[in-house]
Amino acid sequence: MGSLRWGILGTGWIAHAQTADLLAHGFTVTAAGSRTRTGAAEFAAEFGIPNAHESYESLVADDSVDVIYVATPHPMHVSNSLLALDAGKHVLVEKPFTLTAREARELVDVAARKHLVVLEAMWTRFLPHMVRLREIIRAGTIGEVHTLIADHNQLLSDDPEGRLRNPALGGGALLDLGIYPVSFAWDLFGEPSRVLASGTKTPTGVDRQTAIILEYPHDQRAVLHCALDTPGPNRAAVIGTTGRIELESVWYTPTSFTVFDSRGEPTERYRSDVTGRGMQYQAWELERLVADGPDAADLLPPEQSVKTMETLDEVRRQIGLTFPGEP
Repeated sequence: MGSLRWGILGTGWIAHAQTADLLAHGFTVTAAGSRTRTGAAEFAAEFGIPNAHESYESLVADDSVDVIYVATPHPMHVSNSLLALDAGKHVLVEKPFTLTAREARELVDVAARKHLVVLEAMWTRFLPHMVRLREIIRAGTIGEVHTLIADHNQLLSDDPEGRLRNPALGGGALLDLGIYPVSFAWDLFGEPSRVLASGTKTPTGVDRQTAIILEYPHDQRAVLHCALDTPGPNRAAVIGTTGRIELESVWYTPTSFTVFDSRGEPTERYRSDVTGRGMQYQAWELERLVADGPDAADLLPPEQSVKTMETLDEVRRQIGLTFPGEP
């Protein structure tokens, strides 16, 4: 691993976090691209990146780059990722994968035709504590899993012009925060048979908070919540017929969890030991897929990213959340 040459498309805070983890764990970052010469130059200088590009087109055309990390706002994910794919680059694209399921389908189909890897940067999916959690569930330690309860609530900026409150930038709690518990539910249970959602809006028209229940054919439920104006416990519980797993705050970052038996007695205590933020694991997964082939994607197949966007589309329909340009 660590043999590919990475280019960073976008220079916001999430690009800083990903680049820091890449460099701290032996990955090669050869280029960065921004919409301005100054932005690219400052980012490249900060991380010691040799090539700075003042446009995304110039970045994806750089022969010293094998894979592009797309770190722009949600509405730009599809166009920026297609730009990279058309240039023959593999793509790690920030979550949510795209703004809509239609965009997600286009992205996955183009990558397949070009035999390139496109991976959603849902970093939680690849963290060690989630790997261990899946092992415990597969072993039958907590019996048949019936319920997931998870929240992602933060007290974030109330700037009406900021990205999180701006409909033109795909703002709102659902796509920034709710994507985490929805993706967790997809990881555990697969495709829901029924989606129930309720939300409230900010004055700018994006969702302030959204509550979701996902129902499944085998009498399973996911009870999920997200909000951008209230700090929450940010904990999760996976409940089975003979026990449960309680994930501590913040469950979607490297964290600890405890396994309890049917009497409520702890049987395992897992503690995360992760250096950096933990975003290196999704980069390792992308490099593995480049080596083994796109069909080796088992932790987060591209088709599941498309289907997750379908779930988010349905939630948005039910709560009346639309973005500019949508019908």
